[in-house]
Amino acid sequence: MSARVTITTSDQLGLVLQGARKVAGLTQAEAATRLAISQSRVSHMELNPETISVAQLLALLGAYQLDLVIEPRQVRDAVLEKLDW
Repeated sequence: MSARVTITTSDQLGLVLQGARKVAGLTQAEAATRLAISQSRVSHMELNPETISVAQLLALLGAYQLDLVIEPRQVRDAVLEKLDW
């Protein structure tokens, strides 16, 4: 993934995790092996992201070479305004 993604719902998180895994070129089984969990758990986390712990989320992001960035909404909105979006 080369762009920032804003996530405001757990459903969006699931889709982003699934997309990030695919962009990383990993199957669910390969991601599971990297994380020492089952393939069915990876599937469950993508379909039910509200069940993911913070530690699990950070492990997934690490496996997909992603960082978690938290920023105030007004910062994002100001940047978008400058870009005339």
